[in-house]
Amino acid sequence: MLSAPPAEINSALGRAYPDARCELDFRNPFELLVATVLSAQSTDRRVNAVSEVLFERWPTASELATAEPLDVESVITPVGFYRTKTASVIGLSRRIVDDFDGVVPGTLEELVTLPGVGRKTANVVLGNAFDVPGVTPDTHLIRLANRFGWVASTKPDDVERAVGRLFPPCDWVMVCHRVIWHGRRCCHARRPACGACPVADLCPSRHIGEQDPTRSSSTRFHIISPRNS
Repeated sequence: MLSAPPAEINSALGRAYPDARCELDFRNPFELLVATVLSAQSTDRRVNAVSEVLFERWPTASELATAEPLDVESVITPVGFYRTKTASVIGLSRRIVDDFDGVVPGTLEELVTLPGVGRKTANVVLGNAFDVPGVTPDTHLIRLANRFGWVASTKPDDVERAVGRLFPPCDWVMVCHRVIWHGRRCCHARRPACGACPVADLCPSRHIGEQDPTRSSSTRFHIISPRNS
C-alpha cells in the first residue's frame, strides 16, 4: 500500500539528488550501448575505466566488429564474465555494421535484436542517448519500487510496467536515475540507511533499516557492492 503519492517521492528524491544522471561515461550512443552491456554484474567505476581503454583501441562499431576476441577479452577482464561480454560487444558491433549501416538504431524493437541487448539495456540507451522515454528496471529500481509500495513483484517486466503507469513518460528517465542513485547511496539492499533517508517520512518501508541518524549517515554513501544490473 502506498504511503505517499509516487510523484511526491519523486520530487523529494529530486531535491536530494539534483545531479542524478547515468553514471556510465559515454560520448555517443555506441559507447553507451557497449558500456551498458559491460556493466552487468560490475560497477560503473570499473566499467568506465575499462571503456576508456576499449574505445581508445576500437572507437567505432566497424572497428570493434573486426577486433580479435582475445584482444577484447584482455581489456575487459576486470568487469567479469569477459568471454560472454566479448562475444556480445563484438556481435552487436557486427550487427550494427551489417544491418544498420554502422549506426546504433534508435528504437526499442531494433535494439533488442542486437546480441546481449535486452529491454533494460535498450531503455538505458534510448533514454540517455536518444532522449526517448523508457523505464530501466535495474536491481535498484526493482528493490526500491517494492519498498515504496509501487509494485509487489521482482520481475523486471512487472516493475517496468508498474512504474510506467505511475509516472508520465516525460518523467520516466529521471525517476529511474533518482531511484538508482538513492538505491546506491542510501537504500542499500542489506542495510538501508533509514535514519538518514530523505524520503523516510514518505516510505512504507522506513522501519526496515538502521534508524539511528548518526549510524545511518555513516553508511549512507558507503558503496561497496557490485552493480547487479
